[in-house]
Amino acid sequence: MTQTPNSGCKPDLDGTRILVAEDEAVIAMMVEDSLIGAGALVLGPVISVQDALQMVKVAMADGGITAAVLDIQLGDAKAIGVADVLRERGVPFLFATGYDGHPVLDSHRGVPVLCKPYNPEDLVRMIGELCHARAPAALAGLAGPG
Repeated sequence: MTQTPNSGCKPDLDGTRILVAEDEAVIAMMVEDSLIGAGALVLGPVISVQDALQMVKVAMADGGITAAVLDIQLGDAKAIGVADVLRERGVPFLFATGYDGHPVLDSHRGVPVLCKPYNPEDLVRMIGELCHARAPAALAGLAGPG
C-alpha cells in the first residue's frame, strides 16, 4: 500500500474561504500555498489594512469568510481594525506575528497567536481548528430559536 507524505495529517479545509492579510511576500506565498494545499480557497493575500477591510466587505457579500490569518502589522498600520470587524461579523481568526506582548494581543485576548517563524503545518492545523470550532456555532445559528 502506497501512502502519500502527510496523508491524514492535514485538516480538510475543502470548502473553506480563508482571508490572508500578510505584508511580507514570502510569508504570504507560504501561507497561501499551505492553505490551498489543504483545500482552502484563499482570499488575498492582502498587504494593507485598507485592502483587508475591502476584502472583508466584498467577501462577506459574496460567500463569506470561514476564518482569517492576520499579521498584526500590515505596512505602517496595525490590523486591529480588521480584527475588530472580523469579530463583529463572527469570523474566527488568528494572529500570525513576530511580536510578543503586542497591545493588539491584549485587546483581543483569547484569539490564537501563531508566532513567527512558524511551521506551515501548524498554521493549517490552527486554521482547521478555527473552522471546525465555528461549524457547530454556525449550524446552531441556522436552527433559529427553539
